[in-house]
Amino acid sequence: MPDFTHFDDSGASRMVDVGSKAVTTRVARASGSITMLPQTLQAVRDCGIGKGNVLEVARLAGIMAAKRTADLIPLCHPLGLDAVEIDFRFDDETTIHIVATARVTARTGVEMEAMVAVSTAALTIYDMCKSIDRGMVVKDIQLDEKSGGKSGHYIRSKSTDSEQ
Repeated sequence: MPDFTHFDDSGASRMVDVGSKAVTTRVARASGSITMLPQTLQAVRDCGIGKGNVLEVARLAGIMAAKRTADLIPLCHPLGLDAVEIDFRFDDETTIHIVATARVTARTGVEMEAMVAVSTAALTIYDMCKSIDRGMVVKDIQLDEKSGGKSGHYIRSKSTDSEQ
């Protein structure tokens, strides 16, 4: 079994010391989706939700959440992010696909920031649309790609995970 870096030899939790790691440009891309009734998605597209432009509020919420990741995930290092981008696409009449890309020049990666951004954007969509569709489902939040640092470049393949 691989070593878990967030535990010391006695099994106690610890924040990983990244002080001796090289400062490099690190990028992570994560994705997820939210499914809903066709009429709900159409209302999102038409900006017909009374609370405002759902996707722009979700984008802002995701960016804000990425900046607060260390406050949400125990032992996660606080990072001064260089950039966070969130994009949406309509996969079909019931699905909004969310992609977040986070960038930093630092000693540790931004995978958690990208996944927190996707999660929060999806939850914001849910919150803004729940008055008309409580059956929405947030799903498939995952790391798709990361680069920078000692562990190298990772890209999720369609059938299995691959290290590159």
